[in-house]
Amino acid sequence: MLRVLTAGESHGPELVAMMEGLPAGVRIDLDDIRGDLARRKLGYGRGSRMKFEADELHLSGGVRHGYSLGSPIALRIGNTEWPKWTEVMNPEPVELTEMSRGRGAALTRPRPGHADLVGMQKYGFDEARPILERASARETAARVALGAIAKSFLSELGIRLVSHTLSMGPVRVPDGAPLPTPDDVDALDADPLRCFDAATSERMVAEVDDAKKKGDTVGGTVEVLAYGLPPGLGSHVQWDRRLDAKLAQAVMSIQAIKAVEIGDGFVTTTRRGSAAHDELCAAPDGITRTSDKAGGVEGGMSTGTVLRVTAGMKPIATVPHALHTIDVTTGEESSAHHQRSDISAVPAAGVVAEAMVAITLVDVVLEKFGGDSVAETRRNLDSYLAAIPENLRTAGASDPSLAGGV
Repeated sequence: MLRVLTAGESHGPELVAMMEGLPAGVRIDLDDIRGDLARRKLGYGRGSRMKFEADELHLSGGVRHGYSLGSPIALRIGNTEWPKWTEVMNPEPVELTEMSRGRGAALTRPRPGHADLVGMQKYGFDEARPILERASARETAARVALGAIAKSFLSELGIRLVSHTLSMGPVRVPDGAPLPTPDDVDALDADPLRCFDAATSERMVAEVDDAKKKGDTVGGTVEVLAYGLPPGLGSHVQWDRRLDAKLAQAVMSIQAIKAVEIGDGFVTTTRRGSAAHDELCAAPDGITRTSDKAGGVEGGMSTGTVLRVTAGMKPIATVPHALHTIDVTTGEESSAHHQRSDISAVPAAGVVAEAMVAITLVDVVLEKFGGDSVAETRRNLDSYLAAIPENLRTAGASDPSLAGGV
């Protein structure tokens, strides 16, 4: 089974990540990981931090000459801003100098929408700094780095992922618009909002501009698509083995994500049963579905069609005009602490969601097929597919035209 852990604080010296259980022989390319770390910073509406805070990637173990060893993979992502925070975030007790006193001032005005107040209550702190440093979305850099490794393994099995922005505030890609494929990643990354529909992207830019002008922030939705999945990943036999449940937990764990749906999700709840499901038909090369409203998952298992996972991100809670709060030291009403922030991080959320879906898929692939090396996993997968009787085989498993309830 795959195990993943991250550690580190937003303004600490580095983020640390570990992945245990990845088979040997997976190609690990540092440039691919760096590329995904750069993609995490993309998107119109990002704050200044994305411009000056560089990610210094170091692989500490589990990889030799560009390939995984089968042992735990450990990596570090250094924070180039650490020299400015060495006193405030020092693990040793230190006296703050004049330069650091302002930065290290106690944060006693918790920000609504953040972990600040509840974290202070739970862990017994009298200010928010010890909470917000770990709760920060900076932690997602570690997940994205591990996600790049996960995607490399999946690609060895013919499984490829892509993410894109579906909506920004009330502006949404029209129903029935073409879905991107993994070959469209470069085009998506070149778009200011990582949106596959150019006209909608322009309207999204205007929405971000309007929010910025009014001193506000904006949320939205992103979709992750996985192509090339075999049928049968996950299981119906226990609640914690269901693929959709695993995906929902993984994606919901991303900071600021407040909703997750598989396939047509909430729209399907508005349909009558006769129009809500993917009917089965015979095709020359196997069984096909007339649509993919289920998003590639039925009964907690992958169907072999395109997997579609949508995540809804709330507007960033660090609002420029500062929300109403209480100063917990004086008990008086006040305005929340405001540090630099983005107007929107929705495009970046797509990259993080892509990483979390990839990590989850590696987990269920290894649960199903095992393997101490990627070659063994591949053989087990091929054997499994070959053993499915012809009358039960799925046709057109990765056809994007079947997705989205077409």
